[in-house]
Order: sequence, then structure tokens, then C-alpha cells
Amino acid sequence: MSTKEQYTDSFLYRLRHSTAHVMAQAVLDKFPGAKIAIGPAIEDGFYYDFDLPRPLTPEDLEEIEARMRQIINGKHPFIRRSVSASEARQIFKNQDFKLELIQGLESGGFDEDGNPLEGNVEITTYTHDTFTDLCRGPHVEHTGQINPEAFKLMSVAGAYWRGDEHRPMLQRIYGTVWENKEDLQEYLRRLEEAKKRDHRRLGRELDLFSVNDEIGPGLILWHPKGGKIRKIIEDFWGDEHEQNGYEFIYTPHIGRAALWETSGHLVSYRENMYSPIEIEGQQFYLKPMNCPFHIHIYKSRGRSYRELPMRLAEKGTVYRFERSGVLHGLMRVRGFTQDDAHHFCTPEQMPQEIDFVVNFSLHILRSFGFQDIKAYLATMPKDAIGEADQWQAAQNALKESLERIHLPYEVDEGGGAFYGPKIDLKVKDAIQREWQLSTIQFDFNLPERFDLTYIAEDGQQHRPYMIHRALLGSLERFFGVLIEHYGGAFPVWLAPVQASIIPIADRHLDYAFEVMKKLKAYGIRASVDDRNERMNAKIRDAQNQKIPYMLVIGDKEVENRQVALRLRSGENPGPIELDAFIARAQQDIADKK
Repeated sequence: MSTKEQYTDSFLYRLRHSTAHVMAQAVLDKFPGAKIAIGPAIEDGFYYDFDLPRPLTPEDLEEIEARMRQIINGKHPFIRRSVSASEARQIFKNQDFKLELIQGLESGGFDEDGNPLEGNVEITTYTHDTFTDLCRGPHVEHTGQINPEAFKLMSVAGAYWRGDEHRPMLQRIYGTVWENKEDLQEYLRRLEEAKKRDHRRLGRELDLFSVNDEIGPGLILWHPKGGKIRKIIEDFWGDEHEQNGYEFIYTPHIGRAALWETSGHLVSYRENMYSPIEIEGQQFYLKPMNCPFHIHIYKSRGRSYRELPMRLAEKGTVYRFERSGVLHGLMRVRGFTQDDAHHFCTPEQMPQEIDFVVNFSLHILRSFGFQDIKAYLATMPKDAIGEADQWQAAQNALKESLERIHLPYEVDEGGGAFYGPKIDLKVKDAIQREWQLSTIQFDFNLPERFDLTYIAEDGQQHRPYMIHRALLGSLERFFGVLIEHYGGAFPVWLAPVQASIIPIADRHLDYAFEVMKKLKAYGIRASVDDRNERMNAKIRDAQNQKIPYMLVIGDKEVENRQVALRLRSGENPGPIELDAFIARAQQDIADKK
């Protein structure tokens, strides 16, 4: 059973689903003419969408919470009924959104939460106190099982009905509920910590990146400090790839329409592609993916089995249309650079190639400080292409690799792409949030579409297997995850400035610049803070900029050829020989601390 299935089968899920119903009743009590839409349990809480006569205020949420506690204390049982479509329409005759959902249930189109269905389904309602909702459940036994001290309404946001911008805009109330007050408080503490780590705020405060409306939303400007970190990431990435048999390639940012027709993107991915550019009477598209270009490099001449596996890697910038409402700092953008690779191999090479790419991905992720890593094995979906035995062989190879590596994993039944199964690697950050980074994906589709072949030992042409691999995902999103994981306090090897040299007075400047020159000669990124400010102000600014080391220089340090070391954590080791500090910093960098 997957984690998602375990959650939907848990008491906590039923608790959250039930609290959403209690909230809907409280809202209807306050706004009797309100229209209600859907209200599912979600990770860490619940929400419900409403069409209300006016925008909600914080005071409204307080009143709704108070009413919810009254309902909870009534210990009203949740009563399930199976009803006909005509009876459901009568119950919800004044609720337009519910009537639309009932119509969907009749046709098998979508359920009461807006999820797609197949075939006719049973229509059920749940009633507690005076409130009845169209609902599959499950729920707790009665409202009294909801702890009145363990829930909180968190926020209000706009949400289009059915996620369609052409449909009505509703007000979505988000809430959270836990089994006890202590769990709620711990959750709220984690939220506060997440706010402190928000990469958008830290990106601005640490001068790492920005987004400019004149340039366009979802397009990232990397500032010098952010650019320095990106270069460090890219240099490490490049060195590791070169040592592990990858060959680097570079491909254009646009391609003719025919390319995207062959790849299938114009059929299945067009809504995420930008409008074509006409050049000399032909249409060109900004690339949403790098795959077709890598394929044409493979296909540029005949290939022998002796050349396989072939591993082609590129830091390729792609462009995908994302609606402005879902753009989110570095995490959801319109232009981003994928650390992309494509492996071409024989069927016989498939198992060892999977072992290689999984182990390599784990090595890179762990090098950046992510130790808690879990895999998700996504298997054959209903709309899969390719032979069943191909799928089974690929799925077995992925599964057996995960088991050989002893990497915890869950099976995501039917979660593969139509062209092949995949492994998603997810990491947990410093505050236990899960982020998907690496994807390792088989593809039976593109080798067929582009007619890829190699000459095997038998002298005949055979079809190679193809593996897509995005290790960091994208440099933009990965950088955002790094910022939040470290709270902006990057390990020494990644810090854009590793040491701030702080002279106490002007007479110490000459030695300060001498120290900086020597540190740079040893590959340590250092700067001198020669502003006309007090020493304590300079130390505070360096700590706010999360610089790992502060080297204070006064008369004694000049006389003894030392530096007074302070750390951003607030520790104060004191005077240290300059060479000893250099050795310490170099060791921290080598250990990726």
C-alpha cells in the first residue's frame, strides 16, 4: 500500500475530511445563501470552496472557527445514505456546483471531489446535524471526535471552479486539523520555520536572484552571488559527469515544427509550448524539452553496439508555458535549465545502466547534503505504448535495481508515462518536507518515432533502449530547494562568500587585503569589509548574510600575523594562525561542510 493509500485509509484523513464538512456547515450558517463546491482532505489539512456574497476577512474566520467548535461539541453523528440521482438533485436543488457534480456522477465523468471516474457509480451523501453533503466519505463517527483545540483555519485564497479560468472564481478556505493540540502546535511551528526559509524572501535578502515584471513573470535573473553558487553547482556537476562516462553536448533553443510533430509534443504537450515563431515561411518552437535534439545527435551516424551505452548530458534551457497563477519563485517558472541526460543502451545493458544511473543520482544528491532519500516506482499506465514484455522487463530492472541498492521505495501503480516506467527520487529537507528532484525514465516511444537503431553483434539492426534522466530536475528549482533546506546558510563549499575579513580600523586595512589575497590564492572566496562602520555592525551584517567565517583583524592580529575567527553560528574560536585557518577552511570545503 502506498503512502497516499495509507493516508486516505487513516483516521487523520477521516478527521480532516469531517472537519471540512463542519467548516462548510459553519460557513452556511453565517451565509445562508452561499453556494458550496468541493471540500476534500489534503496533506496536512483540508479546504472547501465557496461562492460567497462578499470577500472573507480574518474576523470572519474567527467567527467560523467559533461556530465550528459549537458544532463539534454537539457530537453529531455522520450518517451515510445511498441516493438516486433524482433524489440527489432534489437535496441539492439550490446548489449549482453540486448539481453539476451529480451530472458527472451519473455519466461517470468525475466524482464529488472533481476526480475522473469510469462507469456509473453509487451516489452517496453524508449528513451531520443540519448539514448534508454529496460525499463518498469516509468520516469519523461523530463530530465530537474532532478535538476543538486541535484545528485552525489558515487562510483564504481564490480558486476557479474545476480549475478553469473561464469558470466562476470561488473563495477557498484552507484549514488544518490534528489529533491533539500538541501536534497542531508542532505543525504551526514547522510552518513558521518554513516562512523563515522561504527562498523568495531569502533570495531577496541575500541578493541571490530576482524576477522582474518588465522582463516577464517566471523568468529568473541570477544575481552575482546566486550566479556564483550556480557556477559551483555546475562545475561539480560537470566534473562528476565527466568522471562517470558522460559526454557533454549543446543544443539549440528552438526547433522546426516538424521536429515536435515527430516527437509527439505538438499532439500531447502543445498547451505547455509557446506560440511558434515564423522564420522564412517555416514555424519554429521554443523547446520545452531537450530529448529530440539528443536523439538527433545519436542518429547523426550509424551506431554499433560497441558504442553503447552512450550517455549524453546537457545543461539545456527549456521554456514551458505556466499560467501566472501557479508561478512560484524558483519552484515554478517559465524558463529553466534542466540538467538533462539521455542514455542509449542495448536491452542486455539495461539492468547495469539502471544501477549506474540510480547510484550516480544518489551520490550527487547526497553530496549536496540530502541524506533522507526515497524512491517511487511508477508502473505501466492504461494508455501505455510498447509491448507488454518490454514494460515488464523495464519495470523489473527498475525494481531490482532499487532492491539491490537497498533504497526504500513505493510502487506508484499506473503512474508511469505512456512511453515508459520511471523512478522518482524524493528527498526530505531540514524540516522534513519532501521534494521530488531526480527522475529516471524509460522510453519506448521516441526510439520508435525517430527510428533509432544500432548494429548488434549479429550484424543486424536493433532498436536501442532510451533512458531520460534529470538528476537535479532543474537548476532553478534545485537552487530554491537548496536555499530552503539550508535556510540560506549554505555549507562552506557552496557559500558565495566564504570569509568576510573585518578590519577594526583603517590602519589594519593593508593586512586585511594581504589576508584576502592569500585566501584567494588558496581558492577561498573572501572579501574585505572596508566600510566606515563599527566592528560589531560589520560582524552583524556578515552574520545576516550567512557568511560562514568572519576574520576580525586588530593590532594583535597584525602583529602576530593571525586572524580572530568568528563563525556565523555565533561561536567565537578566537585568534588563529592564518595558515591554520586556511587548512581548516580547505578541509571544510573538501568535506562539503
